[in-house]
Amino acid sequence: MDSLWPIIAHPFTWGLALGLLVAGFVAKSAWTARGHFKRETARLQTELDQMQKHIHTHLKITASGSDRLEKELADLKSQNENLRVNLSALQQRPGRAEARQLQAYEAAVARMREQAPGFAQAWEQALRQATTEQEAAESGLARLMRKVIPGASAASADPPPRISSGETPTSGVS
Repeated sequence: MDSLWPIIAHPFTWGLALGLLVAGFVAKSAWTARGHFKRETARLQTELDQMQKHIHTHLKITASGSDRLEKELADLKSQNENLRVNLSALQQRPGRAEARQLQAYEAAVARMREQAPGFAQAWEQALRQATTEQEAAESGLARLMRKVIPGASAASADPPPRISSGETPTSGVS
């Protein structure tokens, strides 16, 4: 031990020991930091995986909802087309045009009784008006107007024609 003491007492040995002690603390600190960074990296990777799963699930839900809406829209379009075809087919059935014409005549006769019975010009005007109203009713606009504004059909009628001073008004023709 006597030969070991001069080596330990040498300043180089103290410097070496102090340097190794500092290097040991730095190595321990680096080892601890490395472990902390590994745990933090693992936590962030887990969080990233969870986020990706969440986004994937969200995209699947959105895509399935979008697909469902597209299918529903396609079904409604095909139903609309079928209804349009059926309506046009029903309107083209034999006797349908004659029934429409008879309805127009009936409406024109009723208007003539109210407005000016006995005048051919008034009859033609009333007939044209009734035909126009019937076509509007078949297109759906007049029906909608009657539902939205109850007095729309009465308000849209033309005022009765004026009677000149030489003519006498009649109450109606049966």
